[in-house]
Amino acid sequence: MATSGLFSKPMPAYFRQTTKLLDALETETSMLQSATISECLPLLTAVDDPSRSPFDFNEFGLPSLEKEEHIQFLQENLAELPAPFVGIDASRPWMVYWALLGLHLLGEDVSLFRSRVVKTFYSMQNTTGGFGGGFGQYSHLAGTYAGLLSLALVGGEEAYSLIDRKAMWHWLGRLKEKDGGFRICEEGEEDVRGAYCALVALSLLGLPLSLPPDSPAREGGFELFTDGLGEYLSRCQTYEGGIASSPGSEAHGAYAFCTIACLCLHGAPHDMGRFLDMDGLLSWLSARQYAPEGGLAGRTNKLVDGCYSHWVGTCWPLVEAALDGPRDPIKGVGRIVSENLYSSEGLARYILCCCQGPEGGLRDKPSKYPDSYHTCYNLVGLSNIEHAHTYANAESSDPFASAFTWEAARAQTRSEGDPASIFETGAQVRSLNPVFVIPHDRALKMRTWAAARPLEPAR
Repeated sequence: MATSGLFSKPMPAYFRQTTKLLDALETETSMLQSATISECLPLLTAVDDPSRSPFDFNEFGLPSLEKEEHIQFLQENLAELPAPFVGIDASRPWMVYWALLGLHLLGEDVSLFRSRVVKTFYSMQNTTGGFGGGFGQYSHLAGTYAGLLSLALVGGEEAYSLIDRKAMWHWLGRLKEKDGGFRICEEGEEDVRGAYCALVALSLLGLPLSLPPDSPAREGGFELFTDGLGEYLSRCQTYEGGIASSPGSEAHGAYAFCTIACLCLHGAPHDMGRFLDMDGLLSWLSARQYAPEGGLAGRTNKLVDGCYSHWVGTCWPLVEAALDGPRDPIKGVGRIVSENLYSSEGLARYILCCCQGPEGGLRDKPSKYPDSYHTCYNLVGLSNIEHAHTYANAESSDPFASAFTWEAARAQTRSEGDPASIFETGAQVRSLNPVFVIPHDRALKMRTWAAARPLEPAR
């Protein structure tokens, strides 16, 4: 039975009541928004009536993170799935990645899954380079991204040596376009997902930055994978300040993350202002967080969704650190976060109050069912809330160098309800490198392994 005996810190009013400013015009969108608030408010304020929630509360009125139930849920998602899951079989690399990352964040040793992960991805790799969603499927950058991160998570020679790096380099070269961007697969669409996933592969695998001789981008005068990329990404920023999948499309939180993280690989994070209108971006990102829910939405006039705890939420540590500039080598690691550019307390309340399934797993919102996708990315959101992220100004000609210098320290965020106290979620999840969305050491180990085995570019 939940108790409120420890609840002593005031909860800000904007998490306890509906907004006072409401448009009198009722639309399908406004009705859905009202319904979402109605299902979230009882859980956000359950500390006033503990019978509404199965969880215990800390002094800030936050439910505990039910780690054991979530661990069991994710482990079940790594087992053989029932027949109805055949519809998402092409997402198998993602299913593995979401479960592994979620388990790591909850404190589990995922290297125990190494042999199973290697066996799973062995049949997904194509001789032409890259990974498909399953055996016999075309290589795709999204599946390749999830596959590489899964192999990095379990780590070790067995996992790293599975990857055909030379074939990967040639395949990525065929995806580079004459306008600076990347296709997501051969003859597929060109968008910012492709750019981000390609740079993750290039950086983690230590591949040559020069384009293969058969790359079509060489016909456009490009010599490097990064040539023209910043300019392409800049064309994807919309009039709202957000970032779309491709020039002329609608701004979306997931594409904002892909672009921001891509620019943190393209060069030093504090240089992203060369390609983006940072004021417009900050305005758009800020508008994605709602009250009273506290959660994040992916687009204008859309509902909050737990998965955006990552897609929009991970934009914030990248942008905040970029605006702060490189880590001070004398003062050391981390900064005391007295005020974020977003409400980390609001996001924590949404995740812990509204997104935890009563029998394990995390979800989009209270009316939805848990799945490994939302479980993973809600936990990433909690990790970002609990940690302050910094990076160093790497002295290197390698544009990827700073991406491997990110570090995290425990955040000391002031409570919005009581500025004299430090806000604590009590979740105690592990930290991540916000560029790669895997642990800092796992990214560095794969990169170090690859650096010891340089590929000679074809002439």
